[in-house]
Amino acid sequence: MGYVDVIIDNSSNQTDQFYTYKADLSEVHSGDKVFVPFARGNKLREAYVFEVSETAPEGITRIREIDSKDPEISLTSESLEVCRWMKERYFCRYIDAVKCFVPAGKPSKRGKVRRPELEMSEEKPAVPELTEEQAKAMVRIRPWLEKREHRTFLIRGVTGSGKTELYMRVVQECLALGRTALVLVPEISLTDQIVSRFLDRFGREEVAVLHSKLSQGERYDEWMRLKQGQARIVIGARSAIFAPLTNVGTVILDEEHETTYKSDMTPKYDTAEVAEQLARRHGALVVLGSATPSMTASYKAAKGEYEEILLKERYNKNPLPSVEVMDMREELKAGNRSIFSRALFSEMETCLNEGRQVILFLNRRGYSTFLSCRECGYVVKCPECGISMTYHRQRGEAVCHYCGRHKPLPDHCPSCKGPYLRQFGAGTEKVEELTRQAFPDAAIERMDLDTVKKKGSAAAILNRFRKGKTQILIGTQLVAKGLDFRNVGLVGVISADVSLNIPDYRSPERTFQLITQAAGRAGRGDMQGRVIIQTYTPDHYAVTSAAAQDYETFYKEEIFIRKQLQYPPFSDLIQLVVAAEDEEEAASAGTKIREAFLRKSGQEHSPYILGPHEAPINKVNGYYRQQLLVKVLPENLRLYTAVIDYLRKKVTAEKDKVWLFSADINPYSFL
Repeated sequence: MGYVDVIIDNSSNQTDQFYTYKADLSEVHSGDKVFVPFARGNKLREAYVFEVSETAPEGITRIREIDSKDPEISLTSESLEVCRWMKERYFCRYIDAVKCFVPAGKPSKRGKVRRPELEMSEEKPAVPELTEEQAKAMVRIRPWLEKREHRTFLIRGVTGSGKTELYMRVVQECLALGRTALVLVPEISLTDQIVSRFLDRFGREEVAVLHSKLSQGERYDEWMRLKQGQARIVIGARSAIFAPLTNVGTVILDEEHETTYKSDMTPKYDTAEVAEQLARRHGALVVLGSATPSMTASYKAAKGEYEEILLKERYNKNPLPSVEVMDMREELKAGNRSIFSRALFSEMETCLNEGRQVILFLNRRGYSTFLSCRECGYVVKCPECGISMTYHRQRGEAVCHYCGRHKPLPDHCPSCKGPYLRQFGAGTEKVEELTRQAFPDAAIERMDLDTVKKKGSAAAILNRFRKGKTQILIGTQLVAKGLDFRNVGLVGVISADVSLNIPDYRSPERTFQLITQAAGRAGRGDMQGRVIIQTYTPDHYAVTSAAAQDYETFYKEEIFIRKQLQYPPFSDLIQLVVAAEDEEEAASAGTKIREAFLRKSGQEHSPYILGPHEAPINKVNGYYRQQLLVKVLPENLRLYTAVIDYLRKKVTAEKDKVWLFSADINPYSFL
């Protein structure tokens, strides 16, 4: 008989600590899921073993025994170490981190194995020859796999340069060495495309798929296949990083720059950071791939923390698409009030006449951006969030894109009762309507969050486009990432300014990436593609660099600005949000948080605490929000982390029923 320290499965800050129980150490080990009597009623609760010891802890006289253990669920030692790290890095509870590593769902009552429906080619495609650049890349990567030493590689390859083939070769080497592999993509909609390629190469039994669009039963059974070693490759979106693999050889993040790799739900983890932690503990490689790497990744490569590999040519040796920037101010002067510049309209006609396909990209869904009264200026806003609601014509509703609240379109102004409630701005739904009017004979589809809600709908849309049944595909960033279609002759970026005008220091980086990635969908077959970028700010360095497909120039400009302002990657930015049902209480809370922070850290740190001020989205779900931004230089990270942990505990103890308090390190949205 020995003793174990466990974390109780209870979502409360009050119980976020270790509890000691007696256990038979021949049966119970660290990582095991167990059932223990807890609290006054001794009701059985799920718990997870973190520590085991043969000696009793000092000062505790009455220690209960664990009741039983789950024979199926257990965490590896590496997973437990990462849980400890996540708690400190992301200001979460132990159980929040643990829940990432355990499967959703339960075993099938009928014993039926639930597998995702995955498509394989009828004939196994031949393995292509590596290009000279790809072969040189493998020469640099292979020794680190054989040495079983951790190393991070950043593959910066132009769109269409064959990064996916490199991923498959790295995975192949891992399997040959008896190791396992994780392959992550930024969007669930992209998993089908990359899964089919891996299935064709490695076979159905070697590959498991994990993402949130699977049923809970499918996710549970895929998790168990990996846990039992029946599959050695896992492919999925960001949550797949927590798959129960042992002896990991590589973790691959395709399109590593994408914001979707950062979780906005507790725990608010960064997938690339978690990948680094797992890989270090397994002696594994991290492979980051992108045509437009994040500033952080490129900065680490410049410092020598990452090893950068350049792929400068497309796999088929085709030139990159030609790019033209259209100044929409000049279009207005010429009397063109259409969403299509004259050049874009003409090129679309030409492309369709040649039998080639078109992609139109606008990173804003819905029909109209907002609804406003022309008589009194009233704007239809969400009653819970206080932000303008987007009009969705197909649904006939105004929708809040933040909280999801929706309501019927008013037939008159709620403020002045006037009849002049009009729609302003354009989203993908409106682009679709105007495109159908301009090209009535073309087969047109739209791909955004409104059209891919049902399971399999994204794959169906992309499959029709792949087969040529769709001639024009309109979409948000879902169509700008990783899609590989040979017959796309033209990509039109409807408005490059959408992401540029967001109040976020990353706006130029995001704009450059979106334009470059969208442009990269053109000309991936045998003929050169064409790209037309429409903008009202044609001279902005993010736009000019993207048009020239010149990453180096953009990086030099942007990293200089970041260094002057001490923004990431030269610091961490921690967003503190405090909320209350009463607006004055929320404002007071923000001030008290700042004062408490400086009392613990010292007044000399005042320049690094920005705020408090109203959050851009001031009200969410009935709570008014105040925001502080903490700029954390490397030398202050440990101190500030300890202070924020102190603030969390203080709010829990004193204001838990009145305030909501959250902390997020390097968020991708400051709204």
